[in-house]
Amino acid sequence: MREPLAGRAAVVTGAAHGIGRALAAELVARGARVALLDRDAEALESARAALGRDTAAWGCDVTDAERCAAVIAEVIERFGGVDVLVNNAGMSHHSLAADTALSVTRKVMDVNFFGAVHCTLAALPSLRARRGVVVAMSSVAGFAPLVGRTAYAASKHALHGWFDSLRAELADDGVAVMVVCPSFVNTDIDRRALTGDGHAGFTRRPIGKLARPEDIARAVVDGVERRQRLLVPTGVAKASLWLSRLAPPIYERVMRKQQAGRYRG
Repeated sequence: MREPLAGRAAVVTGAAHGIGRALAAELVARGARVALLDRDAEALESARAALGRDTAAWGCDVTDAERCAAVIAEVIERFGGVDVLVNNAGMSHHSLAADTALSVTRKVMDVNFFGAVHCTLAALPSLRARRGVVVAMSSVAGFAPLVGRTAYAASKHALHGWFDSLRAELADDGVAVMVVCPSFVNTDIDRRALTGDGHAGFTRRPIGKLARPEDIARAVVDGVERRQRLLVPTGVAKASLWLSRLAPPIYERVMRKQQAGRYRG
């Protein structure tokens, strides 16, 4: 059973690019009023202008808990509350664990995990009052290992643990919590990914067919309307889920073979 989003207030983090921008567009198309949050001011304003009058934009670095709380308070004042929160802001890295500076691991965790925690805790009173929906944008790396992405995988595993536990805590409050696990998507996250020493600009493309951001966004918003618990929206992600659970050694062998030579030599 669907719950239409017309007139509802939604917040999307990381809304200036890629999946976040596609999510905002899909929410607007279904009649939601959308708050766009991102730290890229120029791209954020471009997205707001393109999406139209049912949107508003706030510059926000999700690693700053105080800024997240202030922005969510302004969103609530502007829109009357938060019905849907999509924690989409994220970053990646490409480097073996032994070649990854601890500062890179901390940065990835700060953005991918703590950023989602900051925004969710800030919006939680309103979400409870309005029996809303919280979305955590995870990845295949949230339930399976991924060579060359130890920090990224750790951040996504942390999302699963935190949001699955939050779902249980909010069960009596009528708040839905959905975790989304796509495979590789055609966005610039890899072009902006960090190397082991913290420099941006990893240029090698991920292995496998790339999903379209618009297709992922459509599936996510469908899931929001249905108040789903878990969404695995691509065939590659579904295959990875079952193979990693039913035959972990085989999954690891396939994954290692695919990644052979990508981080050494």
